[in-house]
Amino acid sequence: MKKTHNCSELREEHVGQHVRLIGWIQSIRDHGGLFFIDLRDREGVTQIVLDPKCEKFSEIHSLRDESVIEIVGHVERRPDETINEKLSTGMIEVIAEDIVIHNICEPLPFPMEDAKAEQVNEDLRLTYRYLDLRRRASYRRLLLRHKIAHAVRNYLDANGFLEIETPYLFKTTPEGAREFLVPSRLNPGMAYALTQSPQQYKQMLMVAGVERYYSLARCFRDEDLRADRQPEFTQIDLEMSFIDREDIYGLIEGMLTIVWQDTLGITLKTPFLRMPFKDAMNQYGSDKPDMRFDMIIQDFSEIFKDSAFKVFAEAIKNGGVVKAFNASKLACLSQGEMKQLEDAARVMGAKGLAFIKAENGQWKSPILKFLNENEKNILRERLQIEDGDIVFFAAGEWEKSCNILGRVRLECRDLAIKHDILKIAKDDFKFLWVVDFPLMTFDPEQNRYVSTHHPFTAPVPEDIGILKTHPHAVRGQHYDIVLNGMEIGGGSIRIHQPDVQEIIFKDILQIPNDVVDTRFGYMLRAFKYGAPPHGGIALGLDRLAAIICGTSSIRDVIAFPKTQRGQDLMTQAPSQPTDKQMRDLFITSTVEVEK
Repeated sequence: MKKTHNCSELREEHVGQHVRLIGWIQSIRDHGGLFFIDLRDREGVTQIVLDPKCEKFSEIHSLRDESVIEIVGHVERRPDETINEKLSTGMIEVIAEDIVIHNICEPLPFPMEDAKAEQVNEDLRLTYRYLDLRRRASYRRLLLRHKIAHAVRNYLDANGFLEIETPYLFKTTPEGAREFLVPSRLNPGMAYALTQSPQQYKQMLMVAGVERYYSLARCFRDEDLRADRQPEFTQIDLEMSFIDREDIYGLIEGMLTIVWQDTLGITLKTPFLRMPFKDAMNQYGSDKPDMRFDMIIQDFSEIFKDSAFKVFAEAIKNGGVVKAFNASKLACLSQGEMKQLEDAARVMGAKGLAFIKAENGQWKSPILKFLNENEKNILRERLQIEDGDIVFFAAGEWEKSCNILGRVRLECRDLAIKHDILKIAKDDFKFLWVVDFPLMTFDPEQNRYVSTHHPFTAPVPEDIGILKTHPHAVRGQHYDIVLNGMEIGGGSIRIHQPDVQEIIFKDILQIPNDVVDTRFGYMLRAFKYGAPPHGGIALGLDRLAAIICGTSSIRDVIAFPKTQRGQDLMTQAPSQPTDKQMRDLFITSTVEVEK
């Protein structure tokens, strides 16, 4: 290495030593002909002193912040009055004897200080992503992501897993998320799909006898983007043979414990809580509940089945439910904030948002005149309503009512934090296994059942007998790992019996025989050649890294992310292919792109 030390390494014991440092100028200060440079590399900062005795002192005036220089000099102890205790190298400084200018930086497009850079438009920072990544906050995130991957690899290696790469180019499976297609030059008119996940490949590895596989797998989905979604992302992908759900729970809890210890120095409590899907929906209105705060949803269907409030009574009469939760101390919400909550409910299918406010010793609500004293007393007792509280209701079909109040509950969480009513500690990590999902969900638009997870999920053994007669009641061996309201991973025990898999494909999902044979024929054949019982899980590495780094966007923990329009602003991808490339792939475009 050209440098003898990095810029966070020198201490008082190095005084008198000759050193060579290379890095970027973080700042340069002129103190009456004596220059002080804060020299930075990825590890830290060292103060450099340049006086007129330095051989190339005259060249200092040409330098700007973020220029790359090399310093040769000797280490001296700083005078007592200039010691910087906030800096790891704050006891010393390097007196420059020679300087090599490697690259002079042009004027910067945005300030490099973390606080100022965070205020800059994200598109500008992504256009100059190499500068954005040079910031300390960005480097820390990449470092933490590296530590997560390192901890995962070490843990899985110690548990007998093999890291195996699977192909990116796969066959198209249109019933899943939208895929990226790759036209095949060697097979005119045909196309690969970039893999949405290695799901089928890793199951084939189990049939092949690998027993324990993992990969930090790149996955691709052509979906509309948001803060926690990118067109290409990374999964911690696992598959094991001869295991059951308990084995998966224990393995993943052990892995996450190691990750949290190695990255944050926090010891997690295991085993994690487990909650059936129905309980999560009933109590939190979500299959990925945030359990760091209360506002538990309760069912009042029995109480309101004969209510004078027809909206409630009719909902129950039609097989629906009436649910409510107490948003404690939020009766202070403004009209604008109440409108925000109503809009959130409408997004989930509500026609409105019924509520009761408890203020100044009185209840206030448009629906209050329809409620009798018994109904009010039961609400007061079960929801523990006090002055300053507000109660929100939903009535109608069970799942829709759960979803409406689940969305409103999260909006109330954010408003409670905004009004300093609710405080959530940064190190409050509430892990949860959500289990016992329904294997199938009926889709009225398609007039058929669809897989809740994916069609390879095994039913709970005791429910196989009702698979054909009552598919809606069959539970799947599917499990999600949830953290603070975010699904960080999901998986299942797989179907390994070809007869059960055929029932799922053909009888329940009603996929035509020729389609089954085309898309999954090789899997059904493989299962006839000694397929072992197996199961697995995939965790989102990007989401894990975002949570550990304390950022709300996975773009912050991906070195070169895409924008919400799926664009890489730095390289200006995607770009228009040439006419020759199009001809070679036997494709034409129906869109005119400006050149």
